[in-house]
Amino acid sequence: QVHLVESGGGLVRPGGSLRLSCAASGLTFSRYDMSWYRQAPGKERELVARSGGSIGGSTILADSVKGRFTISRDNTKNTVYLQMNSLEPEDTAVYYCNAWQSVVLNYWGQGTQVTVSS
Repeated sequence: QVHLVESGGGLVRPGGSLRLSCAASGLTFSRYDMSWYRQAPGKERELVARSGGSIGGSTILADSVKGRFTISRDNTKNTVYLQMNSLEPEDTAVYYCNAWQSVVLNYWGQGTQVTVSS
């Protein structure tokens, strides 16, 4: 059974930083594209960043976070990270970890809340 467990969310002031982690189990981690999505109240879920797996995916960052966020992964620890710097109130959302290899091999974490407020 696949599990994705996010951690690292919280309350931070504008301009601050947070690092989210997503620990995966029950899958061949290196083969999966690992992504972070976010969903703000009243808005659709959107892709924030993706780290391609060994099958041939690439790294993607949403335009809104380029220069501020970085995605990385440690295949030895089955963990993907999202380093978020220069946080803005508009970054407030629930952040979800996603593991994707195909339409049927597509998994989500439970989400972690990030709130940017003074």
